[in-house]
Amino acid sequence: MTPQFLRVAVVLGLLSAIGPFAIDMYLPALPTIGADLNAGTAAVQMSLLVFFLAMGLAQIVVGPISDMIGRKAPLYIGLVLFAIGGVGAALAPNIEWLIAFRVVQGLGASAGMVVPRAIVRDLHTGTEAARLMSLLMLVFSVSPILAPLTGSLVIEGFGWRAVFWVVTGAAVLAIVLLSTSLKETRPAAHRAESSVRSALSGYRFLLGDRNFLGLTFIGGFGIASFFVYLANSSFILIDHYGLSPSVYSVFFSINAVAFIGMSQLTGYLTERFGLRRVVRVAVVGYATMMVVLLAVFASGVDRLDVLAALLFVGYGFLGLVIPTTSVLAMEEHGEIAGTASALMGTLHFATGAVAMAVAGLFFDGTPLPMVVGITMSAVIAFALAQLTLGRSRDVAVEAPAE
Repeated sequence: MTPQFLRVAVVLGLLSAIGPFAIDMYLPALPTIGADLNAGTAAVQMSLLVFFLAMGLAQIVVGPISDMIGRKAPLYIGLVLFAIGGVGAALAPNIEWLIAFRVVQGLGASAGMVVPRAIVRDLHTGTEAARLMSLLMLVFSVSPILAPLTGSLVIEGFGWRAVFWVVTGAAVLAIVLLSTSLKETRPAAHRAESSVRSALSGYRFLLGDRNFLGLTFIGGFGIASFFVYLANSSFILIDHYGLSPSVYSVFFSINAVAFIGMSQLTGYLTERFGLRRVVRVAVVGYATMMVVLLAVFASGVDRLDVLAALLFVGYGFLGLVIPTTSVLAMEEHGEIAGTASALMGTLHFATGAVAMAVAGLFFDGTPLPMVVGITMSAVIAFALAQLTLGRSRDVAVEAPAE
């Protein structure tokens, strides 16, 4: 790996992490926000849900724009919007105000989610793309490790509003990195071929591509299972199990360590066994762990150590699923990489938001509804993998290079 390769991975990872940072950092504050703004659990969770929806749906517009005008301009616009949303959220006098500016923040964060994936496809394909994507995920995954712990320290020292000032500062830093460390990867000649008409045509084509949709939804339901955990974990671990915000942050970070550790094996495993085989085995492992988790909690067991252990192993398998399905889905769509990345991101976040909303309807203060939501998402991802990743394609698609 050259220094340039590593530098691109770090910058893209940091740009991708801005949105998740704005989620993970304020998770420990959700109960406190509800008390301070005199809002119920559902209203506080709405501030999380609308962020996901805005970040997901806006990608459908940002992706084609990045094909038409280049990759960097949409990133600049998104970061500015994100900063405006952060300032508004920090000054929120009530939950409605907070929800409104979380929408603005989510719109801005969408660029950081969709454009880096398109840049990866601009630069690489195959195993090299998987290796770059796994490095991007390494930097990206700093958010769920450090953000909750950083958030709990900021909240304890300065209150929950300070979280939004910190993420606004992160957006400013990202603008500096973007201007100094990343070159435009979409040549002007390629941009000339892109238009609104070509974007609509691209979306029609992608929506008819069963392989693309299958791979996208495998990753989407994998992400959805984590979204269900995001929305419910602070209430369950702090209110139900009695953890302090700081201890909750450490607990939350443990799962991210498993995700990161396994995702870094992506390049080696895909080179040795092929992308499709890695996805198939990883999805089986993930679904198995989640089914065991559901069986244990449905039997009446309610233990934090059991929850922690099974989620740790399960999210390790998920660390192999996300980068590999993204690379496979984008593999054959280099000419419309921004559009493909946009549709993938929108479907990922829409799937996650729906799963999060459905799980929230059944929230009762205990872990079981959350565990059911996580398991259902994992099982659907498993079923899709069986339908999409046929063994007959392994020889043609997966055969590793000698």
